[in-house]
Amino acid sequence: MNVFDKKTTLGLIIGSREFFNGKLALDARRDVIAQLDKMNIGYRLLPVGETNNGCVQTSEDVRKYAQFFDENRQDIDGIVVLLPNFGDEIAVAETIHRSKLNVPILVQACNDEVDKFDLRGGRRDAFCGKLSVCNNLYQYGIAFSDTTSHTCDIAGEEFAGDLDRFARVCRTVKGLKNARIGAIGARTGAFRTVRYSEKILQASGLTVVTVDLSEILGAAQAINDEAPEVKAQLEKMAAYGRIPAHIKHENVVKQAKLSIAVNRWIEKNECDASAIQCWTSVQENFGCATCLSMSMLSERLMPSACEVDVAGAISMYALALASGTPAALADWNNNYGQEANKCICFHCGNFPKSFLGTEPEISNLEIIGVSVGPERCFGAVKGKAAPGPMTYFRLSTDDVAGQVRGYVGEGRFTDDQSAMDGCIAIAELPRMRDLFKHLCRHGFEHHVAMVRGNHAAVVEEAVARYMKWNIYHHA
Repeated sequence: MNVFDKKTTLGLIIGSREFFNGKLALDARRDVIAQLDKMNIGYRLLPVGETNNGCVQTSEDVRKYAQFFDENRQDIDGIVVLLPNFGDEIAVAETIHRSKLNVPILVQACNDEVDKFDLRGGRRDAFCGKLSVCNNLYQYGIAFSDTTSHTCDIAGEEFAGDLDRFARVCRTVKGLKNARIGAIGARTGAFRTVRYSEKILQASGLTVVTVDLSEILGAAQAINDEAPEVKAQLEKMAAYGRIPAHIKHENVVKQAKLSIAVNRWIEKNECDASAIQCWTSVQENFGCATCLSMSMLSERLMPSACEVDVAGAISMYALALASGTPAALADWNNNYGQEANKCICFHCGNFPKSFLGTEPEISNLEIIGVSVGPERCFGAVKGKAAPGPMTYFRLSTDDVAGQVRGYVGEGRFTDDQSAMDGCIAIAELPRMRDLFKHLCRHGFEHHVAMVRGNHAAVVEEAVARYMKWNIYHHA
């Protein structure tokens, strides 16, 4: 099942010490369930009668919780530790250690109220207990996430925001650890910059599935122009954007058949994202562009990258997982006049429709048409990204160091204009010159993945803390 089709489910651990008011633990249970239900986040929590007030305190409690989590292993995407009071640090750490779920963990601790320090009437000491729990997790070498504030109210808006971000982290980690990336065609000959290591990616749980471009083109050629699926694809394309009247129908049909062939292969091989050899073999040997096929895949949260940039496709997929919205791949392409913190991000025609924010034009790929002829290049999506906040992200495999590394940051798309043709996004970034010094010094590619909205914190938490990738956060 696609990771986007299943709501995130969290395993809950309530750490509480017996000599504190047991009602605090029951209140924590009630409040967190209410929050999760409101946010449509699933949960797995041992029934209250199985342990004292449903908490983890004794070795028997640990055994029961570890067994419960093991039975629900396939459903649990992350663990939330709730500390309504000081909690039992050993029991909490042992439960996580023995469960061996290897999922993200969020540690929360409840606020004390200064007028309720009676041990039986409301004193919590979770402020202190959280330090002890985190200390034990650190000793075990278990990675974990923190809440915005050291302590917070479970029923409050701040913790609701923490839960939302954590659920996105969990979805991102789960998606990446099991990702299958399709590499369609050989690496574009002119770009050594997009080389990558399958073995380094596999060490992190990502699988690359390859296919020769000739197989896709052969499959597309074999589809009958009058087939019902071609008609259905043509209708989807017509609804996706404006196709100028001068475009020949037979060229539109070629694009539809290519999309069907690509989609079939991706479905058969259970790929979550893909990267395609987009020029110039497909134009010369079949007679259309790949951009629209890629754009429509990305719009369905199945990102597709240009120029067989597999690491770029993974970057797009991470952003889609973190945001729940379509991501695009672009070149860091042009300076914007003398603006020190603005640049033009460009690709020929692959941006997903909702990334642009407006209905695109779908026509010929001009930049390739100059060399192979416009009649062989239908299928470019054209438009400019609407203004608003954005997050950028790039992964790369460093073969010499034997690691995955990358960078992430946030900026905004502006209303500034450009006379360029294709997919355009004018980006404004803080300290942009410093960012590009970092990219040049560390040998990063000219491609970057982008998504609308502010999601850098989620991406960094997921890929740096839990995937153990070396990430630079530019701010």
